[in-house]
Amino acid sequence: MADPASYRPSEIPEEPGVYRFYNKSEKVIYVGKAKNLKNRLSSYFQSNLAHKTNRMVHEAVRVDWTVVNTELEALALEFSWIKQYHPTYNVQFKDDKSYPYLAISMQDEFPRIFVTRKEKRPGLKYFGPYTNAWALRNTFDILLKVFPVRSCSAGNFARAQKSKRQCLLGDIGKCAAPCVGWVTPEEHKEIVHKLDAFMEAGMQDLLPALQSEMQSASEREEFERAARIRDQIESFEKAQRSTQGNLSDELDGDFIAIHEEGLHAAGSIFMLRRGSIKGSRSWIVNQEHTLEGDDQWASLLFSIYGTETTEIPESIYLNSQPADVESLEQWLTSLAHSKVTIKVPQRGDKVELLETVKRNAHYALVQFMSKRASDAAVSGKALLEIEEELGLEKTPLRIECFDISNISGTSVVASMVVFEDGVAKKSEYRRFIIDTKDGFDDTRAMHQVITRRLKRLLNDRVVDSAEIIQAGGKLSKFAYPPQLIVVDGGAPQVSAAQRAMNELGIADIALCGLAKRLEEVWVPEQTDPIILPRTSEGLYLLQRIRDEAHRFAISFHRSRRSKVMLESILDEIEQLGPSRRNALLERFGSVAALKKATLEDIAMTPGIGDKIAGIVYEFLASTSSTKIDMATGVIEDA
Repeated sequence: MADPASYRPSEIPEEPGVYRFYNKSEKVIYVGKAKNLKNRLSSYFQSNLAHKTNRMVHEAVRVDWTVVNTELEALALEFSWIKQYHPTYNVQFKDDKSYPYLAISMQDEFPRIFVTRKEKRPGLKYFGPYTNAWALRNTFDILLKVFPVRSCSAGNFARAQKSKRQCLLGDIGKCAAPCVGWVTPEEHKEIVHKLDAFMEAGMQDLLPALQSEMQSASEREEFERAARIRDQIESFEKAQRSTQGNLSDELDGDFIAIHEEGLHAAGSIFMLRRGSIKGSRSWIVNQEHTLEGDDQWASLLFSIYGTETTEIPESIYLNSQPADVESLEQWLTSLAHSKVTIKVPQRGDKVELLETVKRNAHYALVQFMSKRASDAAVSGKALLEIEEELGLEKTPLRIECFDISNISGTSVVASMVVFEDGVAKKSEYRRFIIDTKDGFDDTRAMHQVITRRLKRLLNDRVVDSAEIIQAGGKLSKFAYPPQLIVVDGGAPQVSAAQRAMNELGIADIALCGLAKRLEEVWVPEQTDPIILPRTSEGLYLLQRIRDEAHRFAISFHRSRRSKVMLESILDEIEQLGPSRRNALLERFGSVAALKKATLEDIAMTPGIGDKIAGIVYEFLASTSSTKIDMATGVIEDA
């Protein structure tokens, strides 16, 4: 690592410009812009730098700069260099998926139209990319009705030529069937050229052209042709309606939102034109190396609008304020050749829409992280970090995590989730109903569930595992010991779990707790928690395991609470004995499901019949205005 003082520059100009930090391999690791180069560069050589900035300046061995005339020129040059060098420490949003194109093989004897996500190849004409794959498929289907161009593969086309039998697309009018001579190669190419011209025009004149053609066919008394064109018009109008949302026509522009979570962030865009969502798209960024204080908006807007083919609307709506709005507006205006305004709405429909866009960014990030979690290299690094930070004797290849869920001490349940090699093993998840007859609090519940789980482990250890396997049997899933137990909570929950392990004489399983407030890792018999770096893969894995245990516990608690509520309601019906109540509980399971059931559905339950079903149905109807305590399931008059 270099000493920043060894390459600290002098005589830095006090003008706008762009600077680059290089490492010892002469690779650009960071690009930045500044209104005043001297002030900005001097800030990198102070003693109290943030963690990632400090790491960057120690990795660098030199810095240079380029002076420009204006801040707008600095912004454009910065974007250009980031695109050229891909610096390690810059925010760089990456597209979260590939997008489909519509392609036509114009040079073939019988040109073919198809949808593809592959890289562009010579000899094909491409339209797109399309951000909405469903809309593209729908449009593709309608295009074949209007322009019946060949869309089958080379193999299918050759088989049809050999058998002299057209495929289904020919039979239903979505292909002119050149394979069997319904049209000549020249006639088929004429259809292709019409399709090409139509696509080049942007599909704007389709409805008027179809309506005119339908009218002409009708005047010529070609009523079958007119009817087919009428069906095509209805299909196209239906496709247009299906892409419209219940949004105001006044909503026009691009709506962009960023969602951050841990070391990663995602940005999403909805492209609205007169109240219609014309497309959406998402980008992902890994912030592990990005410097503190860097503006994500500048990078995301460059990712969206940095290509010549991207349409830039007059208004762009964001869910938070960029650091340098004026420069970004000037840059976008220079690209669009018309005034572009960046706005941050504070209320109304635009704010609600941006919330939806942000949820899409969140979902894109969840999908990205889910794929990333299955990466063996990432999981291995995380497990090694946990082993090192917690001082474990061996790598925790099997981790079990426990969480408690309750409302006001009622319907208390616990969950156990299992991760092996950093990946969830859902077949071995377990749920526990906590006995609260001796009182309840989180620590008692945690002590109880750890005791019950480890007692099962001890019972299975008594059995000779080798004999069971040799005899062709299977071990209980509780027979596999974890290398690490994680509890959701801080020092009190860890102490309760450790007490359970001590009472059972178990000393070969490691234990820790993860507290939500500051994401502190607590271990037994230590007064202070372990603080893992925010960039730690180990911390991220522990968080993911803890969150999964919490999700599993909550879902079990909700199902239990629904059942308790249903039991309370059924207890109010005098004509129902234990067997009939159990039958209804078994079949419907919740109040909501039973209330949605028809009289016939209830009567079909074993042991109920029409008479009792009528009583249950009328009772449920009469309690539609009752108040149900969601915690206890007790029914009260409204």
